[in-house]
Amino acid sequence: MQVLQDGEDLARQPWYHGPLSRQKAEALLLQDGDFLVRASGSRGGHPVITCRWQGSALHFEVFRVALRPRPGRPMALFQLEDERFPSMSALVHSYMTGRRPLSQATGAVASRPVIREGSLRRSFSEDALMDSPAQTKPLRARKWSTSQPADLEQTGQSKEDHSGPGASTMPGSALCRTGSDPVLLKTPAPLETIADVLRASDGQLHAKAPTKPLRTPSLAFREASGRPPTYCDLVPRVLSAQGKSPGQSCPEPEAPWWEAEEEEEEEEEGGCFVRPHAEVSFCPPNNPSCMLGRQNRPLDPKVLRTLRGLLLEHHPEGTALHLLLVDCQAAGLLGVTKNQRGAMGVASGLELLTLPHGHCLRLELLERLEALAMAGAMAVLGCSGPLEERAAALRGLVELALALRPGAAGDLLGLAAVMGALLMPQVSRLERTWRQLRRSHTEAALAFEQELKPLMRALDEGLGPSDPGEVALPHVAPAVRLLEGEELAGPLDESCERLLRTLHRARQVARDAPKFRQAAAQRLRGFQPNPELREALTTGFLRRLLWGSRGAQAPRAERLEKFQQVLSVLSQRLEPNC
Repeated sequence: MQVLQDGEDLARQPWYHGPLSRQKAEALLLQDGDFLVRASGSRGGHPVITCRWQGSALHFEVFRVALRPRPGRPMALFQLEDERFPSMSALVHSYMTGRRPLSQATGAVASRPVIREGSLRRSFSEDALMDSPAQTKPLRARKWSTSQPADLEQTGQSKEDHSGPGASTMPGSALCRTGSDPVLLKTPAPLETIADVLRASDGQLHAKAPTKPLRTPSLAFREASGRPPTYCDLVPRVLSAQGKSPGQSCPEPEAPWWEAEEEEEEEEEGGCFVRPHAEVSFCPPNNPSCMLGRQNRPLDPKVLRTLRGLLLEHHPEGTALHLLLVDCQAAGLLGVTKNQRGAMGVASGLELLTLPHGHCLRLELLERLEALAMAGAMAVLGCSGPLEERAAALRGLVELALALRPGAAGDLLGLAAVMGALLMPQVSRLERTWRQLRRSHTEAALAFEQELKPLMRALDEGLGPSDPGEVALPHVAPAVRLLEGEELAGPLDESCERLLRTLHRARQVARDAPKFRQAAAQRLRGFQPNPELREALTTGFLRRLLWGSRGAQAPRAERLEKFQQVLSVLSQRLEPNC
């Protein structure tokens, strides 16, 4: 039975709807402030708060921080941004009664719960959600029974077989059951891997005996020095956790590499200059992929459905942070190793872009911009269903662009790619789709016309914002194209002025590279990326997704020409009379 930390059954909460798709959840929200809590299927059953605010449906994933099992303390904490709560009901009650915004970026307030109709049918897969006690005991094969006198005749009989998905096992060993739950061991446990077992007291057989806290046998692996295993605070000791203090109540995870970047830079200040001797690549082409496999066809439908589910489960602000993280790594702003800095002779890819031996990095960024733009255009042109589906895809791209603009995520490289998809001729010609966008999603259409298009035009001309305070990754596309020999369009006198502005902006970007690194790390502080979504936004993944494992090896110009033809055919099929 799934029980909250305060003893309340989660299935009895009126605002909890269990496993519910994103589309069905959005259909239940009618007014601003309406909200519900659902179990996300694509996120492994994680709780997601779906709320309608300012005419749009927003989705907020609730993070679960597991704690060590101790008496009188919750087994997990739940949080949206900063504050943590001992249970899911406490979190919902605090935000609902206090009318606090679910996120500072959106300002969305969840004030009216959408009541679930009918009872919620439970399944074993839901027992692993959120605050289930079984979540903290993954190493025990559980047999369900009680120890009260009235049920002693049922001892050893299993109410439900839990040997299916969700039951964890350890090869070569069987763990003894302790506390008040009896269990029948199928095989004897090896003595070398199991410490002394805690025995249950006779008082547990009394009907009025107090409830005892959950106990877990202590696993101890033999140390390298040959010392015998020791008992450790009722917490399993595995090899990866031997260096941690057993008294630490809530171990904090190590700082991600994008947060610890500045310390490494400070240690190397004052070093002597080393002449660069090699081209540096920040986008390895042959990284293994868990979603594509070793060989894949172009635009695999199964992978496209997976990506669609990932994007639907993340609100635009979350997707923008994922894109900022991957773009900063692709541009050499974050995650640059000591060997890479020594090879390129500078500390950042923003400096390498302006140097003669930055040719490889400039080509990688151009291909990244093109791959992201084509993937965005494919998200719209690949919608062969109703007209509203394509309009919703356009709205999603506009909202992502708004989340990437200066003052928000500040990823101008990603903003240029998303705007490239929206301004692509195959997408711009869809008159019916854009008309439906203006009719159904007026705010997004106005933001695109009045804010995003003028901003992108100013950035391309070297006049847009570039302050590291509001920008984390600057707009380097004009300088990259110019240094790779592309000519500037327009009259000669305007082209000369634009040329000078572009070169001046490139010099400022290289000079302010440490400030941009600090701004990017600040925006990503505390960010927990989704591994699959992060991989799906890399250049290597997009290249294989769009052209397949074999087509990705073809020359860049040939690949771009063929895919432009594919987009043109799709656009003509959607609206042939435009």
